[in-house]
Parts: sequence; C-alpha cells; structure tokens
Amino acid sequence: MNKVQFEQLDETLYQEKLPNGLQVYILPKKGFSKTFATFTTKYGSIDNHFVPLGEEQPIKVPDGIAHFLEHKMFEKEEGDIFQQFSKQGAAANAFTSFTRTAYLFSATGQIQENVETLLDFVQSPYFTEKTVEKEKGIIAQEITMYDDQPDWRLYFGIIENLYKNHPVKIDIAGTVESIQEITAEHLYTCYNTFYHPSNMVLFIVGAVDPDSMMEFVRQNQGQKTFDEPEEIVRIYPEEPMEAAIKQRTLEMSVQKPKVFVGIKPEKLDLSGSEMLKHELSAQLAYELLFGRTSDFYHNAYESDWIDESYSFDYSLENGFGYALIGSDTNEPETLAHEVLETVRKAKEKWPFGQDDLDRVRRKKIGFFLRALNSPEYIANQFTRYAFNDMNLFDVVPMLEEIEVADLQEAFQSVSDESQQSIFSIIPPKKESE
Repeated sequence: MNKVQFEQLDETLYQEKLPNGLQVYILPKKGFSKTFATFTTKYGSIDNHFVPLGEEQPIKVPDGIAHFLEHKMFEKEEGDIFQQFSKQGAAANAFTSFTRTAYLFSATGQIQENVETLLDFVQSPYFTEKTVEKEKGIIAQEITMYDDQPDWRLYFGIIENLYKNHPVKIDIAGTVESIQEITAEHLYTCYNTFYHPSNMVLFIVGAVDPDSMMEFVRQNQGQKTFDEPEEIVRIYPEEPMEAAIKQRTLEMSVQKPKVFVGIKPEKLDLSGSEMLKHELSAQLAYELLFGRTSDFYHNAYESDWIDESYSFDYSLENGFGYALIGSDTNEPETLAHEVLETVRKAKEKWPFGQDDLDRVRRKKIGFFLRALNSPEYIANQFTRYAFNDMNLFDVVPMLEEIEVADLQEAFQSVSDESQQSIFSIIPPKKESE
C-alpha cells in the first residue's frame, strides 16, 4: 500500500492497485463521523461505440444504455439493494455522467459491511428480459419528466448546438425511442466490457482506518474471479472545431426567458498535468471576465439583464468541453451579445494583470480548501480527476504555479467566433386577439 502525504493540505492518501486491476484509494479524515465511498467505472453515456470484451468488431449500442445499466444494477434476484443498505444504516445512490457511472453510500457505522455490499452488488450483475422491459417504462417517465424541465433543456440545448457528431450532444438518459431497443444481452455486453475492476476506482473517505480497510477490500476482491484485463477500444466520431449550430430558440412555458452562450474549446486531447493546468487557467480567466466581481457582472446586474440564476462554468474532458455563460433574463439577445462582446474584447486585448490573477487565485484556493471538508466532494472529484490522469490534491500546487500568460493562452483556445453558439428558451408567443 502506497502512502502519499500532502503536507500543504494536511492530508494523507493511501493507494493500492489490486491484482485484478482495481485502484483503491483511502483518505482518512480525523474528527469526521461520516464515511463516504464511491465505486466508479470509467463508462458513461458517450461510450456507445466500442469493441466488446473478447471480440474484434466494434458495435454501437442504443443511446442511454449506461444510465439504464446503472438503474438495473440495484435490482437483484433476491431483492432491492437499497433495502440492504438501509438495514445497515447507510444512504445509497448512483449517478451516470457523460464519462463515468458511480455507485455510492454514506454512513456513520457498519462501514465494512456497507463497503462489502457496495462491492458485491456492483460486481454481480443480474438482468433478465422481463426486468429490462419493466424498467423501460420507468426510465421513459424519467426522460419525459426531464424533457419538461426548462433548465435541463437549456443545458442540453447549448451542448447540442456546440457538437455536431460527438455523443456528448445526446441526453445521458437517451430518448424514449432509443431505450426501447435495449435488451438484457446489451446490458451484459456493456457490463462485461466496462465493469472490469481494471476500469474502476474505489474511493473511501472519512472515519476509517486505512490499514484494516485496505486489507478488508483485498480479501473481498481476492475471493472473486475476473477475466484478464484488456484495453478497452472506444470509438468516437470526428468532430469539427466550429460549433454545429450558431443560434437556436426553443419555446417552452417559462415565466422568464433563459439563454446560454456556449463556447467550444480547441484543446480536447489533453490529459494529466497539462489538462489540469489548462482547465484551471481557463476557469480563472472566465472568473475574471464573468465572475461576480467582474465589470461584466456589475454592468449586467445594474442593467437588469441577469438575476440570481446567473452562472458561468468551464469544464474539460478528454474529447469534449465547453464554457457556458447564461441566466434567466428578459433580455436574452442583449445578454448574449454582451457576453460575446466581452469575449471579443478580451481576445483583442487581455485586460488583466498579476494583481487580478492573485485575487482570483486566492478565491479559487479558498473554495477548494473549504470543499475538502466535504467527503462527497472529495470522492466524486478525485475519481473524475483520476480518470483523466490527474490528482485532485495537485490543484493547489498547480494554482500557485499558474501565470498571467497561462490564463491568456487558455482563454485564446476558448474564444474563437466560430466556436461560439447561443441557445435560448422563450415563452410561447401569445395568439393575437
């Protein structure tokens, strides 16, 4: 077992790669009563085209299958796994994103029992055609429910605008039509390909003893048999640099219009420290341009172009990413224009210097240090970073290294006019009397 100390953060991380390939991380937290654990596979909604384990030819599976599989994992022949966690005093859940599927629990007691339940249920799939058919109705209702949520439609609307071919443009849950194609055989194919221990990470944070917990996990995994790990071949389509759709509007029953400006980054093949530096630099640049202390924010707020729903974000994964800026607003066209004008002016002449960088850097570090008090944040973010060959605990040292030139370079890769798009949701036009 490897032990890595992050003295600056007063954290000690224990790590071990088991013989079956599973990466296990344990982060003990003194003074914490709660323990949080995630068991995560590097398999998300974008992984719909791949070569199945043990085969040579690629297949394309129905959209939404990763999310469908997540739902089905909790249903076993002997009953619902949620009840087992509940009996052991734990709250369990799961989620599917574009790039990963995570199963998790939090508890203050019976930690080993809950870790055992977590490992065992994820590593023992049970699907039948009958239960799959039953689930289709449940997930179809969930999809329909999200289709009626304006904020969800806004988010996926701007991503659909930005991406022409990449499966990130497809709703994580798929469509009502696509999930009808899913079979038990599909689920087993996806499970056997992506749920091998070598493609997964177990992260445990909280009130645990690292030595006894690691030994417990070793014993649990040592009792199980797995195929030899194989490299997973994932296939993604060619994606043009420019945004697929420049501007689009959707009519929905909303009290106030909504708008997002999206910008597609150029650098989509990064990983490791290079990716970490670029993402943090871009986030700092957008904080300076659009954060709540920025000239843009004050002007937009005073002009009543934005309200408390205003947000901005920059996120990067291998193969896709986006900057998003938007708000509920009575002036969607004006707000979108001002966002793009702010980007254009900053591209022509970068307006920020060392003092500005130092200010937003301190803010970012402060947020990060406060977030380390949340076991949920640590576990979820650590796994996301690990799957991109980054380390969550390198965030502060990397932030301290970043220079003004790094912000400019990162911003320049997410500022070209051809990469920009606008998506708005407006109330239906009233029929004239």
